[in-house]
Amino acid sequence: MAPLTSNQELLLAMKTKEILALFDAQERRNVTFPDMQRDVCFHVVRFVGRSSDPSFVLYSDLNEINADAEIRVQIEFFSQRQQSFEWKVYDYDQPHDLLQRIMDHGLELEDTDAVMVLDLQDALPALLAPTTDVDVRQITQPKGLEDVRQVEEQVWGADFAWIQERLGAHLQIPDFLSVYVAYVDNVPACTGWTYYNANSDFAGLWGGSTLDRYRGRGLYTALLAMRAHEAIDRGRRFLTIDASPMSQPIVTRHGFRLLAFAHACKWRPK
Repeated sequence: MAPLTSNQELLLAMKTKEILALFDAQERRNVTFPDMQRDVCFHVVRFVGRSSDPSFVLYSDLNEINADAEIRVQIEFFSQRQQSFEWKVYDYDQPHDLLQRIMDHGLELEDTDAVMVLDLQDALPALLAPTTDVDVRQITQPKGLEDVRQVEEQVWGADFAWIQERLGAHLQIPDFLSVYVAYVDNVPACTGWTYYNANSDFAGLWGGSTLDRYRGRGLYTALLAMRAHEAIDRGRRFLTIDASPMSQPIVTRHGFRLLAFAHACKWRPK
């Protein structure tokens, strides 16, 4: 691929800024989740799940004067409920030191991901080419999520028991979640799922993981292509992914571009 000219880079930067504003509005400020309580507070939008489900602050409109007080308000709210929560800080959020302020109040930084976006109107032909040599199956019933759990636990070495309950419930919500698994010789080897939030131009890719012994066979790309086709069929304009350092180079090769970095900070009741 030929390097971009300075004019092309400028146009791309302008387009990325426009996409970011749309992402902020549709996937952070105004988003709703069908199984969560949405609280629009003075300065933040928070989502409250059941005691066993995650809760989080997804959007904030803060400044140097009110930031610390608002952080204390959210900690007090979840402290009274004896419920943990995540505050997802994007690197363009204000004030500029919001991440440090949140950590100073006792939240722990757990993950930093690159938020990548693909305009499906600009998708590379290679991504949208049909893949016939990979056994990709859509999981439509909760019992099939055991294959998803197996892959995730082997890749990340953590407990993913929550998958069957949470994703199983979400599969029952019409047009909300699609789950795919790629198999090699009938063995689950790669998995990924897509969330379709209502009233949004975006489809969110999650869970992309491949067992080490099956990497380099195009499984991740096959699942990426399958989900891109589905998003187009559903009328979505953009794909987003919170990419780990492992997956960021892969999606970059397929035309995804960096929107921002997102930092997931966790607070747990004492």
